[in-house]
Amino acid sequence: MYLIHAKYLIPKGYRGMTIFPFVLLKNQEDKTNMIFITHEKIHLKQQLELLIVPFFIWYFIEFIFRCVQYKNVHLGYRNISFEREAYHNETHLLYLKNRKAFAFLKYLKND
Repeated sequence: MYLIHAKYLIPKGYRGMTIFPFVLLKNQEDKTNMIFITHEKIHLKQQLELLIVPFFIWYFIEFIFRCVQYKNVHLGYRNISFEREAYHNETHLLYLKNRKAFAFLKYLKND
């Protein structure tokens, strides 16, 4: 994992973006924020499981679907299965040690 401060590449309203093996950060301070780092490490694991390119195809399709479903871009983003897994587990700093393969699949269901 390579942490890169890339303030102008991150869309407004977001703090970072992960494109294996890089984590792009809007704010330099996030390099030491373990919750943020855990969130992004979860995305790195997801990307590896789906061989990177299929991850982004799935992410984009699910993002469009969720935006239509919720009629709201922010809610659509927050309900992508990959994001749901990452947000749900970002405070569990040891989550990746016990995470099962393809764990994001259980977050596909709506609550």
